Amino acid sequence: MILPILLAFSFNLAHGADWPQWRGPNRDGVWSETGIIDRFSEGQLKPVWRSPVASGYTGPTVAEGRIYVMDRSTDPKQVERIQCFDQQTGASLWSYTYDAIYRNVGYGAGPRASVTIHKDRAYALGAMGHIHCLDAAKGNILWSNDLFESYSIDLPIWGIAAAPLIYDDLIILQIGGTPDACIIALDRATGQERWRALSDKASYAAPILTQQAGKTVLIVWTGDSVAGLNPTTGALHWQHPHPPKRMIIGVATPVAIDNHVLVTSFYDGALLLELATDRLAISKVWHRVGENERDTDGIHSTISTPLWLGDHIYGIDSYGMLRCLRADTGDRVWADSTAVRLARWSTAHLIPQRGTDRIWILNEEGELLLARLSPQGFEVISRTHIIEPTTDQLNRRGGVTWSHPAFANGHIYLRNGKELIAIDLRKSIDPKQ
Repeated sequence: MILPILLAFSFNLAHGADWPQWRGPNRDGVWSETGIIDRFSEGQLKPVWRSPVASGYTGPTVAEGRIYVMDRSTDPKQVERIQCFDQQTGASLWSYTYDAIYRNVGYGAGPRASVTIHKDRAYALGAMGHIHCLDAAKGNILWSNDLFESYSIDLPIWGIAAAPLIYDDLIILQIGGTPDACIIALDRATGQERWRALSDKASYAAPILTQQAGKTVLIVWTGDSVAGLNPTTGALHWQHPHPPKRMIIGVATPVAIDNHVLVTSFYDGALLLELATDRLAISKVWHRVGENERDTDGIHSTISTPLWLGDHIYGIDSYGMLRCLRADTGDRVWADSTAVRLARWSTAHLIPQRGTDRIWILNEEGELLLARLSPQGFEVISRTHIIEPTTDQLNRRGGVTWSHPAFANGHIYLRNGKELIAIDLRKSIDPKQ
């Protein structure tokens, strides 16, 4: 039996928890707060504040009463911005702007990687590889580096996207640098290089940490392989070749559960690896891939990271189909077409609420769903539209909302290409107000 294990490394959970990095405190996409509403009516959830932002894909992060997001402007010149807002009011606290000329970056709406907050510092990584370490409260620059120039980056077609990961005194990045610098670790206090690893091309997937054979292992899904590294030194523990059959399109974050690692992408389907428990080694369990992007098998995710619950895996397939798979074989149990519209690259983010059977879903149409997922099917408890799609992220089907939301301190924080909004989801607050 494969059971979910929720791991904590760099951040501690607390009641009224923050969301200080990509996919939450533990980078696992789990919301751990209590006192949250258990249903709502259509049209009931209204923003408590709205703040203007420019174009971008960066999902918000939340820490110490502040919200962080990145965006981009091209008039009168190409710049990226790191922005900080007051969590209670949405008022701008500080903003830092720097020149960032996009060179051959497809989908140029703006930065991709969520800002990582650790203690009193904010770490922001732009689409062209600009890394900035800022005072999280004041916004002044502590150190910065143009990684594109420093590491001769072989830039992925959609730019640098993997969110920075903090481990001890390091900040770990997937950048596709050369030579042998697909993954790098910098001293988080000074920005100086501490190690570099792998000659692989970069993907867009954020690195994660897990435990194996009594050791902390850094898992990276690059454009060529899935690898386990020593996070302190960058030394390679194991590597499974996983080259794309068409193009590098790995966006979804790897899922590490009970000595297994799952990765999934649009063209190459889903791959499950098993981590040995007595040594630092891996073996393939299954790889389910269809004939093409329409004739798919398992889950061919575009953006959304799959959710692993008990003995089953749930995720959004290449054209928006929500699917349930058996974790031990990858066999499909059911498929549902109602979570999000059916269209190429259609997606939705799945966020379980710890201690409950409820899953919060934000789909690309700007709808928030409260639902249950089980081997028996997909059950919607409540559903309502909360934010307008915008066409900067995708100029098709009336636009999309692809950015991952943040769930923190009883609220959902989310953005499109025009605004950042906050919605109160606490039971003690009347959401009609």
